[in-house]
Amino acid sequence: MKNNSNIDIRLACSDEADYIANSQVSMAWETEEYKLDIDAVSQGVMAVFDDPGKGFYLIAQSGGINCGCLLITPEWSDWRNSWVWWIQSVYVLPAYRKEGVFGTMYDYIRQLVLQRNDVAGIRLYVDNTNLRAREVYNRMGMNGEHYRTFEWMKPK
Repeated sequence: MKNNSNIDIRLACSDEADYIANSQVSMAWETEEYKLDIDAVSQGVMAVFDDPGKGFYLIAQSGGINCGCLLITPEWSDWRNSWVWWIQSVYVLPAYRKEGVFGTMYDYIRQLVLQRNDVAGIRLYVDNTNLRAREVYNRMGMNGEHYRTFEWMKPK
């Protein structure tokens, strides 16, 4: 995974909520063939901007074009007496894949974590069938051997 010096990473602003919501809808369909309700996703994205305690979004830009985004959500770790940041909702526009967009976002997050005493590390989860993403995360030096994520979601 190459890092591209032409990619800029920054905190997203609420004016970019539509871009983020549409990215999430695209990501869910591409990775799991799961159709998200754009209205629910849009409200969920705005909820993050309205309550920074829920997390924050990062935007990747190349040549002034938004080419990727992701969400960081904090989880308190009593074992570490600090936060663990979860990377969620990663999306890179198809034309920018394999150009180092995710790697640049990941490096940006790692640098933020290294600068803060109240954040212990980074985690993410990935659908078991998303082999492409799993390969990318392995190349970034992350490992999926330590924990396995289980979930229960109430029916709609």
